[in-house]
Formats: sequence, structure tokens, C-alpha cells
Amino acid sequence: MLNFPNAKINIGLNITERRADGYHNLETVFYPVKIKDALEVITAPQLSFSSSGIPIPGRMEDNLCVKGYELLRHDYDIPPVAIHLHKHIPIGAGLGGGSADAAFFIKLVSDLFGLKLSVEQMENYARQLGADCAFFIQNKPVFAHGKGDEFKPVTLDLSVYKIVLVMPPAHVSTGEAYRGVRPKPVNQSLQELVTLPLTEWKHHIKNDFEESVFKNHPDIRGVKAALYDAGALYASMSGSGASVFGIFNELPNLSHLEGENEVFYDV
Repeated sequence: MLNFPNAKINIGLNITERRADGYHNLETVFYPVKIKDALEVITAPQLSFSSSGIPIPGRMEDNLCVKGYELLRHDYDIPPVAIHLHKHIPIGAGLGGGSADAAFFIKLVSDLFGLKLSVEQMENYARQLGADCAFFIQNKPVFAHGKGDEFKPVTLDLSVYKIVLVMPPAHVSTGEAYRGVRPKPVNQSLQELVTLPLTEWKHHIKNDFEESVFKNHPDIRGVKAALYDAGALYASMSGSGASVFGIFNELPNLSHLEGENEVFYDV
């Protein structure tokens, strides 16, 4: 069986406090976009994982799809599978690609073996794999809070706009991003701010990771400035970076950014 895990962008990201368990409480809005991987799972004599496209670092045992298989195998009598992932979503980009792959793997295995897992069951498995994994089970815009794995629905439809995403030749690890932030309470929640007219977002909605990431990676800061220069109504780094997206009324000409950067139009 085959499915196509999609990426997400973060519209705003506030780090509100450090938790006793070492994680951080945050608030953000997850919005699905159309950049996709391809994931295939078939029954096999033994568990295996292979990939193509963008090289995936790390051991097979550490891949979130493989970890998802082990979670499900613990509770259900499912046979070994061969997993193949064609990677197209940039890695280290703040787009949730690995989390999407894991969540879509859970959905695919439930269908493949007739497990008939409920949305709640699939989200609970996904939460064990990563803070934003559960979002991709329903794959609809949400206000996320807590560790980023508690959701409230938001009414947000950007389909009348053009979203363009730029991936600079940079990699920002989650650890690097979090080391540079200072948690602080918010005066007004993103849940309310995203209801403002989109033209007001740049004055009110921010990503707390940008300040420190931009200091260490001026090329990422430059991409955001270039998107505003090209007419973006709103531009921001997604998640902990390194990708930057812009929301436009019409598709811009960003040929000057192509080559050194990877540019995804109309995502």
C-alpha cells in the first residue's frame, strides 16, 4: 500500500515555559501544505526499511516509521513489513517531514491489516513518536499547545493565497534552536491572533526561534527579507527552521533565490 505524507508549516510559535520533564510548553498553529513524501509498506519475510530521494541520516532502528511498527507490533499480531520511503520533504527544515511519515505509516498499517484504529488510538500512538506527530493523523489546521501535541481546531483557510517556501542550504537542529530561546508567557494567544486579517499578521504573529537562528544563520534571515521584498503579506521561518515561507496574493518571481536555495511554489 502507498500513501503520501505531507509537510506542515507553523504560523507563529511562542515558547511559553520550560517544563519539569525537560520539554517546553509552546503554542503554534499547524497548517498542512502540499510538499509530500511517498511511503510504501508491503508484507515481507522480515522487517526492512529503505529510502530514496533526499538521503535520510541515522540507523534503521531510529527511523520513526520503524519505531511506529514496533509500537503497533507490541499490541497487534501483524507480520513483518518492508518499508520504502521516497524523501522529498526537506530535512531539518521545520516542516515536520519525519513526523508526517510516522503518522501516515500508522494510518497505512491500520488500513493494510484491517486494524480499524480510531483517530484517538492513532493519535495516541503518534504522540509516543514525537510532539507534532499526532497532528498528521487528522491533518487539519489546529492550534497546538502543551508540548505541541494538544490540539484545538482553528478556522483557517489560506487556499485563496499562494504559499511559497524557500529552503536555504542550512540545517538547524532542534537542539540548536531551543538553546537560543528564552521562554516567556504571551500577552495574547495565537488562537486569537490568527483570526486577525492576514495583512496584520506581520505586526502581531512571530516565531520565537527566529531571533537566535537568524543570528547564527544570516542566510535564513536574508530569505525572509527577500520574501517581504517580493511582496509577501506574511513571511516566517517554519517551526525551528531552516525553511521560510511567504504568503502572497499572487505567485512571485523568486528566480533570484533559485539555485543556491530550493524554492517550492504554490505549496
